[in-house]
Amino acid sequence: MPLPEPGTDAWLDQVGEDIIDPERPIIDPHHHLWKKRFGRNYLLPELWSDTGGGHNVQKTLFMECRAFYLREGPDYLRPLGETTYIAELARQSEQVEDQATVAGIIAHADLTLAGANEYQLIELLDKHKAICGGRFRGIRHAAARDNHPKDLFIAGNAPPNLYSQESFCKGLRLLGARNLTFDAWHYHHQNRDFLDLARDVPECTLVLDHFGTPLGVGIYQNCRENIFQQWKQDMADLAKCSNVYAKLGGLAMPDNGFGWDQACRPPNSDEFVRRQKQFYLHMIDCFGPERCMFESNFPVDRLSINYPALWNGFKKMTADFTEEEKHALFYGTAQKVYSV
Repeated sequence: MPLPEPGTDAWLDQVGEDIIDPERPIIDPHHHLWKKRFGRNYLLPELWSDTGGGHNVQKTLFMECRAFYLREGPDYLRPLGETTYIAELARQSEQVEDQATVAGIIAHADLTLAGANEYQLIELLDKHKAICGGRFRGIRHAAARDNHPKDLFIAGNAPPNLYSQESFCKGLRLLGARNLTFDAWHYHHQNRDFLDLARDVPECTLVLDHFGTPLGVGIYQNCRENIFQQWKQDMADLAKCSNVYAKLGGLAMPDNGFGWDQACRPPNSDEFVRRQKQFYLHMIDCFGPERCMFESNFPVDRLSINYPALWNGFKKMTADFTEEEKHALFYGTAQKVYSV
């Protein structure tokens, strides 16, 4: 009998665990919804199959993923197709008892429009707000770019030096003035650029996604320790910027190089903790629980680990934390940053 293919339900189901601390309320502040990616849909039924697997996930936040875009009209308005589709799913989620509610939406906008075409950016933000029906919380305009994209499973395609463009910084200031957050996705070698950005735009709340994505494949495969040591310093420096918050998760993507997406079976929570605990505890030590929030980054991290094991791992890492610290990490920080 052939082994289950990595990333499939049958492969993930090889690992079953009793749920730790099942009553703890959770906000999952980072997941995607889409059709026909990685060979399957990930919409409300699939999301609820994961969030309903034993952990007490009460609310979630959708993160833009360039799905459902409009195919006609001006390019700058095409992200409204995604917002429209997800806002309807969010409304549906509110009607179903005992399932996680999609309580907030992080949409996409080209923030560089704030340069020569600020009126277009304002129009787009206004339309996002109107469509979301009170759920619009912020923007992600990914800056991820690497000189070796062919080595990566998910290669960012941002223009060079996006964070240093004055038009981009102006866009961030516009978000800050509207009390909207900015989620940042980039690679580890861009962390110093992000640090400069955080210092330049203190009036905007910035949320660092996925630890700044330390890469571990391709040319980075054999220099993981050097990358880790530089990453530790980068995070310590970044934590000095009080406008920056950290999402703790997204470190099980194939490009992080842990290899679980190609293994015969996914990791259990103990292996997950053993391999990644040093990243998580360093972030919490630098930023404090009040500026950190656990995230699933599903279904991308679903290519490597199942939802119950992932959140069990988070709970094992923080077993010795105080109740106040645990509440911040699992619920309170996300609630505060995104007002959900």
